[in-house]
Amino acid sequence: MSDAALDDNAPFPGLMLLSSPDWKDYELLDSGQGAKLERYGRYTFVRPEHQAVWRPALPPERWAAAHAVFQPTGEESGGQWKFNRPVEPEWVMSYKSLRFKAHASASRHMGIFPEQAAHWDWFGGLIQQARQPVQVLNLFGYTGLASLAATQAGAAVTHVDASKKALAQGKANQALSGLEDRPIRWLVDDAFKFVQREVRRGSHYDGLILDPPKFGRGPQGQVWELFESLPGLLVDCRAILSDRPLFIVITAYAIRASALSMYYAMQEMTSGLGGAVTAGELTLVERSAGRLLSTALYARWSKENQS
Repeated sequence: MSDAALDDNAPFPGLMLLSSPDWKDYELLDSGQGAKLERYGRYTFVRPEHQAVWRPALPPERWAAAHAVFQPTGEESGGQWKFNRPVEPEWVMSYKSLRFKAHASASRHMGIFPEQAAHWDWFGGLIQQARQPVQVLNLFGYTGLASLAATQAGAAVTHVDASKKALAQGKANQALSGLEDRPIRWLVDDAFKFVQREVRRGSHYDGLILDPPKFGRGPQGQVWELFESLPGLLVDCRAILSDRPLFIVITAYAIRASALSMYYAMQEMTSGLGGAVTAGELTLVERSAGRLLSTALYARWSKENQS
């Protein structure tokens, strides 16, 4: 994992950029003019990227050779794929010893977020080094790669997501990775309601992984809006931390905020626990020109002062 401090005079310690240099099946090939050219396994795709306000480094013919281009509509995340060459409905990729399926979804997503591998390596190391059994809760868990990384490192994981389709893919990814015998509970539920029930049940977790959307709905139509809902969720998450918590990580995409927002939310949640809070941005390193493309904000807390 590659970490780069933004500024030695930052108003709080630990503001950092994270990247994931160990990918073999994924590459950010180029970016610019509001788009990014990526390789997922043997296929290349062009997707919108508002952060890319510079010019592409590769010639237009390299972009034109992509297997598919996502053409957005006026609606957020809306649009459709234009396929220039055949692409399988699903194909298998890997990160280190994890194996999982990728696909070009109607919402432009690919079933994985490669930049989050920086988190998988980080909390995987903490779990492996822990001198205790580790219980991890993964909220808004999507297709389960964080859950797989945690259980592969030795944790028992509770994975919660509102999408039955995402959980089905998570279970398929567990089988592909040869981790069927590892303890993962796959639950279709509203994250907020689930945590509230866990508080009442007196459940406790040593590690928390939160990847909340900007906006979403639970299985029964419950509305999630990040700026309104996250503070209350973090209060309840604090209540279900064990007596010996190990780590917490929050990732936020597509919001009008800064890393300061994530830092202070995490700092407030973990007040009195000791350890260290860091925050910053998840990035992808561009192959063509070496530029860093920011994809998300994050905040981390760990008991062992490991950033």
